Amino acid sequence: MEQERPLPSVVERMWGREPVPRRGPRPRLDLATITTAAIEIADAEGLGGVSMASVASRVGVAATALYRYIGSKDDLLTIMADGVAPPPPEPEGRSWRDYLALWTRIQRDLLLEHAWLLSVGRLSPPLGPRRLLWFDRALAALDGTGLDHGEKINVASTLTGYALTDAALVHGIGGGAPQPEEHAIGGAAEYGEVLAGLLDPAAYPALSAAMRSGVMRGAEGWVEDEDFVFGLNLLLDGIEALIGRRASEERSCCGEGVPE
Repeated sequence: MEQERPLPSVVERMWGREPVPRRGPRPRLDLATITTAAIEIADAEGLGGVSMASVASRVGVAATALYRYIGSKDDLLTIMADGVAPPPPEPEGRSWRDYLALWTRIQRDLLLEHAWLLSVGRLSPPLGPRRLLWFDRALAALDGTGLDHGEKINVASTLTGYALTDAALVHGIGGGAPQPEEHAIGGAAEYGEVLAGLLDPAAYPALSAAMRSGVMRGAEGWVEDEDFVFGLNLLLDGIEALIGRRASEERSCCGEGVPE
């Protein structure tokens, strides 16, 4: 029998798979308490305020004691990224499109609420139970659409990437966490004015014309909702078209609609 691939210790802890010692004193801490403390610090101070020492102080132990539960700051960030996620909505009673629209919006709103998440493992695949539950529910919502497993995973990954990109753009344009004074841009309108003055129409004819038209002056909702919905609908339209193609291929393969 092939031996199972060993998991990182932090992943073992997240899934509750570490053996419980039968002897010795009962642990003073648990992973949930440590995770909650770290998230509270990050929400208040940003990731710069999160350290093994600061978390240990918040839960009332020495930093050396924290290392009995968390091996490193990287491990701490891993459990924070998983622990901050709420339970996903359930797909039942919703069409795949309505569900994935809600699924993507909640992820985007979570990133807006906890800006530090944008700096924690953006390109790391999920390994924790909460984030993987989100992934599972997206795949479940696509049952019966005719998409294969790989296509379903790509749909979920694409929508997650869109939520990340949109939230990062909102924060970067001034709708999220405060920026250093010298780099601050006060919203979409000011961003458009900066570009209008910066771009050479000869080198950037299309973008320059768009910025000089004043399009961004009417786009303050851009950092709130309107453009998020526009982009999300583009993606969902593409998914719907893919589902339609797969259904058409299935009908052709089975000979449906072909005259005898």
